[in-house]
Amino acid sequence: MTDQEHPGQRQDLDVAKLQRRLAEFAAARNWQPFHTPKNLAAALSVEASELVEIFQWLTPEQSARVMDDPDTAHRVTDEVADVLAYLLQLCEVLGIDALAALDAKIDRNEQRFPAK
Repeated sequence: MTDQEHPGQRQDLDVAKLQRRLAEFAAARNWQPFHTPKNLAAALSVEASELVEIFQWLTPEQSARVMDDPDTAHRVTDEVADVLAYLLQLCEVLGIDALAALDAKIDRNEQRFPAK
């Protein structure tokens, strides 16, 4: 599928580049003193809760169609972005390579839960 089929998807983006942009954004505003692991983990939890709130009273069928409504789709997309932003900032502060961590976790899960 092309970028035109999925607006908002850009081929020139990668995790490291976005992580650098977030770090530069925070540095330009002198936010580093506030970006402690504790504060970032708390902010991540709050944003994840805001994402959950969108789905809170939806039926399974309604939740599967949540992106059909442009206003709700925009809210979901924004909350997903907030969750990812705080997760990447937390990884930056703690020196975690998010993609390597995920890859290793998938490896462990494949061992723990083998396919039949």
